[in-house]
Amino acid sequence: MRNDGRQADELRPVQILRGFTDAAPGSVVIRAGRTHVFCTASIEMGVPEWRESSGLGWLTAEYDMLPGSSSQRRGRNRTKVDGRTQEIQRLIGRSLRAVMDFSALGAHTIYLDCDVLQADGGTRTAAVTGAYVALFDAVVAGAGRGLWSEKVLTGGVAAVSVGLVGGKALLDLDYSEDVAAEVDCNLVMTNRNEWIEVQATGERATFGDAALAELLALGKKGIGRLLDLQRAALASES
Repeated sequence: MRNDGRQADELRPVQILRGFTDAAPGSVVIRAGRTHVFCTASIEMGVPEWRESSGLGWLTAEYDMLPGSSSQRRGRNRTKVDGRTQEIQRLIGRSLRAVMDFSALGAHTIYLDCDVLQADGGTRTAAVTGAYVALFDAVVAGAGRGLWSEKVLTGGVAAVSVGLVGGKALLDLDYSEDVAAEVDCNLVMTNRNEWIEVQATGERATFGDAALAELLALGKKGIGRLLDLQRAALASES
């Protein structure tokens, strides 16, 4: 039994709240336990200059932790984005680009903004999972405006953390588990059971093939549940 009463293969309670604000065509707050992330998807005409000759659209992501999101105030990234933030926003962008048909998107850019309101571990994986729902709503909104067809998305995406803590494989680590983990993994997968990202790091110990296989299987199970929760959220009225 874990410190919050969960079983080893159990997700934290997850809520996906669509239509959280009115301005952006996609707007979601995802709550994974005590981790809360606000994700928006915005549409702009045009693409980056380096992309113009391709005739393809583009998607990019930004991520940040707001000053009051953790017990020790985190300053705003005003002039320079730190390495961790760059790593996470690149992960979010890669993950969502994996299920985009940019030829269908045309000369448009979708911006994903993921801001952590409260952090208790797993912020990057919650951001990927929530950003997909915001992206889905933005794609539908763009199709409604005649910007493209709804076939811009080629599949679904969700992400989860897993790790070895005290030698035991655990799903969806909270902060206390994350900092104690011997091995820490962030996993991103499509609804076709195809991996987009496998980030596995020996924080305090090395690990073998059997441990990695156990972590991947545990993560796959958790992502399957998250995909179900995304589908349920998208089936409901925002």
